[in-house]
Amino acid sequence: MRQKALISGIAISTVGVGVTSYLLKDKANREKVTEFVQSTKNKIPYFSRKNTDSFPVEKAGHPDPEDIDDNTMVSEGSMYPVQYYDEKQK
Repeated sequence: MRQKALISGIAISTVGVGVTSYLLKDKANREKVTEFVQSTKNKIPYFSRKNTDSFPVEKAGHPDPEDIDDNTMVSEGSMYPVQYYDEKQK
């Protein structure tokens, strides 16, 4: 069963690569594919941003020294490893 699935997957991949290379041989078809990919990228919000400085995470990396709550959380660290180690020692 697994062997048939593997052979089928390889056959489908081979046919896909063959069809793709045949279709992209023509310059007009390559341009159509390029335009399609660009239009698809523009529909996805993350890729449609023109400003590369923007990042989906606002607070990442080094915390602001003036943000007391965030600094307190970072200084406390994770208590899970400490509790785990204490339980193993008992």
